[in-house]
Amino acid sequence: MLKFLILATLVAYAAAAATATGDDIHAEVKSMKSDVRADGFEYNLETSNYIREEAAGDEHGNMHGSYEYLTPDGQHVKVTYTADENGYHPEGEWIPTPPPIPDYILKAIEYIKAHPSKEEH
Repeated sequence: MLKFLILATLVAYAAAAATATGDDIHAEVKSMKSDVRADGFEYNLETSNYIREEAAGDEHGNMHGSYEYLTPDGQHVKVTYTADENGYHPEGEWIPTPPPIPDYILKAIEYIKAHPSKEEH
């Protein structure tokens, strides 16, 4: 669990460094809190260039948190997430979503469910 937290932090820093402007290069950590316990952890980070990250997890590996930053053109990006035995589940307006399933495909699926093959009986 701690390895995941460290990896997530490094990825956030790498992403920020890849889009760094002149001011971002001189960014400083404004606050950082890390509390790792036997029953879980809590982590918070805030930098002077508006990068924020927070996460919390339990002894079973379940996590929830968020991260946010400003893009080089000044847009605010925020992603919240949960991670558990069912995987990583991010949410945010910047997360791409798949296109809707066409009606003819939905009708075909319903037809197949209503008319199973003879082998399935």
